[in-house]
Amino acid sequence: MKISLQHFPLHFKVPAGTSRGVMTEKQSWIVRISDGISEGIGEISVIEGLSSEYISLEKFELTINDFLLRLEQGWNEDLNQALQPYPSILFGIESALLDLKNGGKRIYFNNAFAHGEQKLPINGLIWMGTEAFMAEQITQKLAAGFTTIKMKIGTMGLNAELALLQSIRKQFSKDEITLRVDANGAFNVEMAEVVLQKLADLDIHSIEQPIKAGNIDDMKMLCLNTPTPIALDEELIGIYDTEEKINLLETIQPQYIILKPSLHGGIFGTQEWISLAEERNIQWWMTSALESNVGLEVICQLAGEYSNPLPQGLGTGSLYTNNSESPLTVSEGLIFRKLS
Repeated sequence: MKISLQHFPLHFKVPAGTSRGVMTEKQSWIVRISDGISEGIGEISVIEGLSSEYISLEKFELTINDFLLRLEQGWNEDLNQALQPYPSILFGIESALLDLKNGGKRIYFNNAFAHGEQKLPINGLIWMGTEAFMAEQITQKLAAGFTTIKMKIGTMGLNAELALLQSIRKQFSKDEITLRVDANGAFNVEMAEVVLQKLADLDIHSIEQPIKAGNIDDMKMLCLNTPTPIALDEELIGIYDTEEKINLLETIQPQYIILKPSLHGGIFGTQEWISLAEERNIQWWMTSALESNVGLEVICQLAGEYSNPLPQGLGTGSLYTNNSESPLTVSEGLIFRKLS
């Protein structure tokens, strides 16, 4: 087995605004694993300030190379157990091994989506920015045929953000356009209660992470009484033990969870979260953690393993100036593999 690693920093076409700041670049690595006949490819990708295993570029590359060397020399440990604290590295290695197993043809899961026979509904993502910039994005997404819109909120000012949502609701009912919002933990508990009611008045589908992760009792209270369904996202980061996952889900009892393999335990961890959530009648959807088309391809095929009618968060393939080529295509709010 031969393994290579390529640092592949991704450059945003337009600076991406979130409540954690504005991103112009994202750190990413491409890992290739060859058996001398075929080559599998995967992506290791992190979000600075959010990926728990990332401290600095130099230290993280040393960690990646250490694991890859051990794998190349013959791994005799349980891969999932050893790499639990490093979900992005686990995701990249899992992906490359799956690709290699299936002949190195970028087929990670042998399902209808991978073979171009299935289309997945996705949400159109609206990035934070000026009111005019966000309004322009909304217009573009609606014109492109999206029926689910997800808007980042929490930094521009609540009144302005509510006004943008209201402008959509004046044109389209909840049966015509589904509206999701993502707060990235921007509000305190008192403000979150106000926001949840105002969002309910606008028939908002759900809000992601209204308060910062780690405030379990407060989040439990909000989920118990909320007029707007709550989705956990950052709350799941750093939780890898099965019993801890069960405890979190049963304590908070969220309406939804949102899963990013690079943050939530790789492919293995994501599938476990799904299983545990479904056992407790908690709905979920999957989303990219802003990977390039390499990682996005894997997540799309993973989502294709499930019969989940909810729109996924997978429309991130056009964010970068230096993205890799991919058969992934987005049209009318659907993502699919356009095979020749």
